[in-house]
Amino acid sequence: MVLALVLLGAAGLLAELGLLEHFDSWTQWIPLVLLVIVLGATVAVAVRRAPGAVRFFQAVMALCVVTGVVGVVLHYQGNMEFELERDGSLRGLRLFWEAIRGATPSLAPGALSQLGLLGLAYAFRHPALRASTSSSSEES
Repeated sequence: MVLALVLLGAAGLLAELGLLEHFDSWTQWIPLVLLVIVLGATVAVAVRRAPGAVRFFQAVMALCVVTGVVGVVLHYQGNMEFELERDGSLRGLRLFWEAIRGATPSLAPGALSQLGLLGLAYAFRHPALRASTSSSSEES
């Protein structure tokens, strides 16, 4: 069920970014490409529950968390620059408030981090990882 939520979430985010035409610059392509990789990794771990597939899935999910945080920072910085161009006198909490609510949704990339955390929750103590750990310790 959790894996289905990751798949649905990735497909939804990908569709949303496509509808928003989120591909003006190379940095805007990063979440699009990552979400395609998420779809592939999710299908791979659903079909092939091997340790390598689970580890790849975990790496992709961790990348989602990091990319989401970076995206929040980039969105916020862009909004802050725009607000300062509009009104150079903005400072402190007022600048923060205007930037966080700016034209570019500052917190939207957090959905990518949330998706990554959901995927990491799915893979936490995954049975395929336990099987590979116990078989490698038996060989020693």
